[in-house]
Amino acid sequence: MAHLTKPILLVVDDDPGHRTMLRTVLKDWGYGVEEAENGEKAVELVRGTPFDLILMDVRMAGMSGIDALKEIKVYNPAIPVLIMTAYSNVETAIEALKSGAYDYLIKPLDLDVLRLASERALEHSLLKSENIFLRERLGSSIDTQGMIGNSQAIFQVMETVAMIAPSEATVLITGESGTGKELVAKAIHANSPRRNGPFIAVNCAALTESLLESELFGHERGAFTGADKRREGRFLLADKGTIFLDEIGETSAAMQSKLLRVVQERTFERVGGVSTLHVDVRVLAATNRDLQAEVETGRFRADLYYRLNVVTLRLPALRERVEDIPLLAGHFLERMAHKNRKTVKGFTPSAMDCLRKYSWPGNVRELENAIERAVVLLVGDYVCERELPPHLACNTPTVSPSSEQAQSLAGISLEEVEKTAISDTLQACDGNKSETARQLGISRKTLHAKLHRYGLEGEKR
Repeated sequence: MAHLTKPILLVVDDDPGHRTMLRTVLKDWGYGVEEAENGEKAVELVRGTPFDLILMDVRMAGMSGIDALKEIKVYNPAIPVLIMTAYSNVETAIEALKSGAYDYLIKPLDLDVLRLASERALEHSLLKSENIFLRERLGSSIDTQGMIGNSQAIFQVMETVAMIAPSEATVLITGESGTGKELVAKAIHANSPRRNGPFIAVNCAALTESLLESELFGHERGAFTGADKRREGRFLLADKGTIFLDEIGETSAAMQSKLLRVVQERTFERVGGVSTLHVDVRVLAATNRDLQAEVETGRFRADLYYRLNVVTLRLPALRERVEDIPLLAGHFLERMAHKNRKTVKGFTPSAMDCLRKYSWPGNVRELENAIERAVVLLVGDYVCERELPPHLACNTPTVSPSSEQAQSLAGISLEEVEKTAISDTLQACDGNKSETARQLGISRKTLHAKLHRYGLEGEKR
């Protein structure tokens, strides 16, 4: 469950001196602590208090730690339990783990190991419960499509998804690059009456205007060089389902005119064709641009904007939901460890601190890439600062514009600022477009589209 307050830990040990030591250390780390002097008392307390984590000794007078663990797991299998013992034999460890213990610690305890194990267990527990938490708040029928988070910001997004999904309304999803706009679009589709129909996604920035027209509407045989047979477009493929037009703000004026008709009337012709085709499709669109500002400057059609903007759903940047970073990082760590066939136990506190403090201009996508890099470079059990990208290091100063730079930007359009940033970064990367795209936090296809938009294709390669 989301730790809106500090986690509450239960320490179970028949040694009062050891309990006192643990209570002092754990409280100093910011945890709430309750104590039990034996297994029977621990089982009794668990029935009345939803503890976030239990630290339990194995050998105690009366009920043993293993027996108490088994009873606790029957009553509440979700509570992570760390078993402590001075007897480091393999049989005890195996029995504890088979009985449901999250991990196994050797006494005398190494406090660094204890802290890592506690944080890992709490984050794992939180990660397992986060979608259940969303379902409890939104209703058991909501399909979150794997969206991860317990922040108020992400809850509001899913609450809006739950409200608008059953309708046929066109939805404009806005937010910075990497915030998960396609994932939200899939969630809207998955919770709609069209869920059994197709979900078709198109990246409008990835193709030239002519290719995009063919991709969306299809083409007849002989419509252009290389068109040796008829091809059905994405709109027709999405019939009875949902089409998702990503990066719609990157389309040309001519393409916007064609899109207006199909969004408004659900009719179109294939490229080179004369027959009018009709489709039953719900349209979802996404952009990282301020389309209202684009309309005001004449770069985006007002009539298309208002057709798309029946409902607007804004996705928060990752820096606006910092409390979700441990959940997301843990999810990506587990996935990347499996993908790269590695065993990874978690993050060191300093590494997690770096992840929390970084501003994440590339948002969730940048976090995912950072975690994959860390897993690939990892040689130990825990991700440390050294495995994270260098610019994430906690001691890296935050770069902010000087007063002279800030004054020089006054009165300059956002388009000019973006053009300058792309040009300068391309030059700094010696024309390496892949590195330029990485540093800017955008895809290589998006970079190519922006280079074309700003006439920078001829700059140093």
